[in-house]
Amino acid sequence: MNNNWQNLISINPDIRFGKPTITGTRICVSDILSWLSIGMSFEEIIEDFPELNKEHILAALAFAANRENITKIIAA
Repeated sequence: MNNNWQNLISINPDIRFGKPTITGTRICVSDILSWLSIGMSFEEIIEDFPELNKEHILAALAFAANRENITKIIAA
């Protein structure tokens, strides 16, 4: 998996309560995922938020995939 997302996503406790955001913006990974989940295209997201580009959206998806990949259930 391409780790380029690590250069594009940051976590800062002073920005959006520490949620992962696209570096240099206040746009959360979860915002992008939500927009995609309601059917917005990459082009529509970029049109509404011109500070984003395709690479940012792909980074948000890669970040989410990485999070999913490392999530484990620990038996009590």
